[in-house]
Parts: sequence; structure tokens; C-alpha cells
Amino acid sequence: MDDRAEVREFLMTRRARLSPAQAGLTAGPNRRVAGLRRSEVAMLAGVSVEYYARLERGAIAGASASVLDAVCRALQLDDTERAHLLDLARAADGIPSSGRSRRRSSKAGPARPSLEWALSAITEAVAFVRDPRQNLLAVNDLGRAFSSPIIGDGGRTPNLARFQFLDPAAHDFYPDWEMFAGMCVAIMRAEAGRDPHDRALQDLVGELSTRSDVFRRLWAAHDVRTHGAGTKRFRHPVVGELTLAYEELAVTAEPGNVLMLYTAEPGSPSAERLRLLASWSAQRPSATQTRPL
Repeated sequence: MDDRAEVREFLMTRRARLSPAQAGLTAGPNRRVAGLRRSEVAMLAGVSVEYYARLERGAIAGASASVLDAVCRALQLDDTERAHLLDLARAADGIPSSGRSRRRSSKAGPARPSLEWALSAITEAVAFVRDPRQNLLAVNDLGRAFSSPIIGDGGRTPNLARFQFLDPAAHDFYPDWEMFAGMCVAIMRAEAGRDPHDRALQDLVGELSTRSDVFRRLWAAHDVRTHGAGTKRFRHPVVGELTLAYEELAVTAEPGNVLMLYTAEPGSPSAERLRLLASWSAQRPSATQTRPL
């Protein structure tokens, strides 16, 4: 990634979305911009216009923590956006993100046996591990049945982003496809900020930008987010619609990888359908113990 361009475009898009009224300012006549002017951000941050303009041109190397905090407050960045700006600043200073190697293998490695055993022990929830590039590395049995539209029958390592934007089946699997698309890109954008030297992630972004107009438009928006927790709807080809709560847990032994758990509210129709899916999975001739993808 071009670090200066990333900083410039991120700050410009955050400034453009914030109206004077939202910032507590009075909008004067003859405004040419929908959001704040650079001078207004500088005033809110307590820095000179020249200094803020230099930051927005991408010259963020050496900026103090107090200045970055002031800019975050002026632009009303949320916690994820603030972390992203600090990641970009660390990259500009040549400092890797804490706990993350600046160089990773471009190929997804096999899951550790102990991780596979842990996944196998989870029998009533969908569980899978993914890496920062959206590759599915390992799943439990219920997760394999749940993710059958993504995994397919081939021997490839399935990738959630490629499925989202390049496979027509994603529109059926995700009833809220547009929302999922925005979440996927925003998570990838945050990952790219945490490790701008991840060549495999850069290659994936380049591939999707070339092959998907929607991905290219969403990537240009510079939105960032973390997954965390929430609720999603799915339309599974075997059991129909599922509304599942998700939790994202860090795999601390492998920084950057996360464990995703999907569960249904007890007693709900989705819980019953999840049980049906588990039964269907157990009855399939190919059903085996959890194994790496």
C-alpha cells in the first residue's frame, strides 16, 4: 500500500462525512464542500491549518500522540477508526503493530492439532478460524455443514471475501448481502492498516478490486470496523433461514487469526434449524471429525 495515500484518503473521507452542525459549527454561505473544511478541522484539533494540511497530504510520520488524539476528536472517530489512524501513523514511523509480524507466509498453514481438538469439542455452535486475509483455516463439523456453500467440494482454501464478491451463491446465502459486503471490506481495510506489509492481503485487494465493481467502490470509502459481536441472517440451502449471534475471539497463539462462534437463541426457530443441520451433517457419508480445510 501507499502509506501516504492511505492516510490522505482516510482523513479526507472522514472530514467529508462530518457536517458543520455535527461538529458544533455554524455553516456559513457559499460552502463548496459537504463536510468540514481543513481549516475547521485544524481549529477543532487545536493545530495550525498548515500543519493539518500536511497531515492530510499523508505526512503523518513523527506526529505526536497528542496531535493524533486531537485530530481523532475533531473528526469524531470511533474506537476502530482511531485505532486505524494510529496503525497508519505507526506504519509511517516504521513501527509494526504490537504482536503482529510484519512478514507472514503468503500461504495459510495447517491448523495446530490442539486447535482442531478444541474445535471438535464445540458441538452445538458453528465454529471456525479465519486469518486476516479472510481465509477459513479450520472448522468444526457443524461449521463445515453450515459453510458448505462457501467451502464447496474442491480442495481449495475457501476465502470469505472471494465468496462474498465473486460467487453468485453469496447473494442467496447472505439475505443482507449489501450489509455483509460493507462489513467484509471494512474489516479487511482495518487489517490492511494493521499490517500494510502483508503482500498476500494486498494481492487479494488487488484481485477483488479488478473483478468486483462493488468491492472497488467500498474499498475507496475507507470505512473500517472490527467484527466483535452481533447478529446476522443466513439462508442455508438445507435448513433455510437462520438468525445467529456471533462472537469473535482472538487466537492469541497466532496473532491476527480469530475464532468465530455462531449460536442461536435457545428455543428459537433458528436453534431448531441448527440442530437439524447438525443431524444432517452427522448423517452425511462424508461426515468426519473436524479437519483443516
